Order: sequence, then C-alpha cells, then structure tokens
Amino acid sequence: MAANNGNVYAVDDEESQTGVSKIQPVPSTPMTQQWTADLDKKKQTSLTLSQMLGLNEFFTLDVWRASVGELIGSAVLVFMLDTIVISTLESDIKMPNLVLSILLAIVIAILLLAVYPVSGGHINPVISFSAALVGLISMSRAVIYIIAQCVGAVLGALALKAVVSSTIEQTFSLGGCTLTVIAPGPDGPVTIGLETAQAFWLEIFCTFVFLFASIWMAYDHRQAKAIGHVLVFSIIGVVLGLLVFISTTVTAKKGYAGAGMNPARCLGAAVVRGGHLWNGHWVFWAGPAIACVAFYLYTKIIPRQHHHSTGYEHDFFNIVKAML
Repeated sequence: MAANNGNVYAVDDEESQTGVSKIQPVPSTPMTQQWTADLDKKKQTSLTLSQMLGLNEFFTLDVWRASVGELIGSAVLVFMLDTIVISTLESDIKMPNLVLSILLAIVIAILLLAVYPVSGGHINPVISFSAALVGLISMSRAVIYIIAQCVGAVLGALALKAVVSSTIEQTFSLGGCTLTVIAPGPDGPVTIGLETAQAFWLEIFCTFVFLFASIWMAYDHRQAKAIGHVLVFSIIGVVLGLLVFISTTVTAKKGYAGAGMNPARCLGAAVVRGGHLWNGHWVFWAGPAIACVAFYLYTKIIPRQHHHSTGYEHDFFNIVKAML
C-alpha cells in the first residue's frame, strides 16, 4: 500500500508499473502438487508416529538388556510371592492374610530397589502400561517389558512347581490368582469363590488405588527426589500389601485369592498349573487395563502444575492426534 496526499492506493506489481509482460514459470499441475504434498505429509506423519511410538527401541540392544532385568525380577517376584502365599496359608497362623500382606510389602520393596537401576523397576504390566499412557516410556518399550514380565512369571511358576509337592500344587494352585475353586461338599464337589462381576470391579478399584496412592509418587520426579527412592518403593510395597489384605478380608470368600493387580503373575501360574486358574482369568487383565486408562485420564484432568513427570514426552493423546 502507498499513501499520497492522505489517499491510500494499492501498489501495483512490477508488470503493471513497467507495462512489460514477464514470462512466468509454468506451475506444476494441481494433481502433481496434491500428490507431492500428500506424499510429503505421509512421510512426515510416518516418521512422527515412529518416534512417538518409539519403534526404534525394538532394535535397541540396551532396551532388550533392560528387559532382562524385568524378566528376572518378575520370575523372582512370582516365586517368592507364591511361596509366601502357600507357606502362610499352610501354617497355623490365626491371621494369615495379615502376615501375607506384610511379607508381600517387604518383598516388593526389595525387588523394586533391585530392578530399578536396570530397567526402572516395573516388574508389573500395570506399571509399564500406565507409564506408557502417561508418556514416561514409549509404547514399544512397554510392549517389550510386558512380554519379558510374562515370560519371567511363567519361569517363576515353573521354578515353584519344581520345588513343591504335587499335593501342595493342587491344594494352593501354585499360589495363583483364582476367583473360584472346587471344594468337597456334602453332596459332592461344589464351586466356591467370588462372583466374576464382583472380582472385576474389585480389580479395577484396587489397581486404581494402587496407581493413585503410590505409583504417582514414582512418576512425579520432584516428589520422588524429595522423599527418596527407598521410601517411594517402600510405600508402593505397603500400599500393595494393604490392598491385598483388604480385598481378601472384605470379601471373606474362600476360593478367591484377592485382587491380583499384576496380570503377569496371574498368567504365570495359569500357564503352568492350568485348570480352574483360567476361569475368569480375563478379569486380572481387563480390570487393571481399565484402571490404567482411568488413572491416565486423571493425570490429564488435574492442573498441569501438579504433573511433574519427565521422560518420554509423547503421551497417548498425542499419539492419537498424530494418527488422525
């Protein structure tokens, strides 16, 4: 625009000013432009999604090395926890659930401290999946960790089966996750335990409380640094122990092993022992998965200044946006 004596005029281009018509380059056809733009956009989107999903970690040796820590940690966890379950229930203790919860808290805290320097200390698909949703680790790393945890759980159950008698194996189902068991009755065998719907809701509630009350401290780097990893992992163990005690005491149902809150541990005994351990096994996967999604939505609702987590910067919503 140009101004002359207070009037505003449109400034003409060079051709209109000189009166000379210049030869303009021939533009590409609209179809060619659209095809090129779509191709570039597709390449960019593919690269962005690859980075967000962390697909390169499938080919990163350090990630697979870290997964070995998850595998061994899960194997030891299953062996020790299931041994504790069997030994406490086999003993003449008046309150075996309380002793079980205390020992469980101690074992989990110790194992988390042992595995943390190697892989971050997950040894539970719930932690890996929720960390991937929040964005602390990539989805690819979560998949690798969960596979390692499941394999480790099976190995731990196999090790337990090798050292216990067949009678204990049948009586306690290798300390696995059960909704019901078959017990002798006056008119023949009867099925006792907890209804599937009740167990499903209990699994969701307990897993969400587990994430909300303890795991959030580990995700929040500022809070974890302030109180220290030893205390954080101790709190995680205590919360898990309390939830196991509550879930088994409140229901007071024989045959129900309590909230699993660790699908890999439940899978290990089910694969090795089989039988009734597969009855309602989906509850121990679907319940925690829903709880993880609910916990993730909670982290998106709270004010951002209260979300002090660091790590993988692209969370689940960002991945969905990139895909759309």
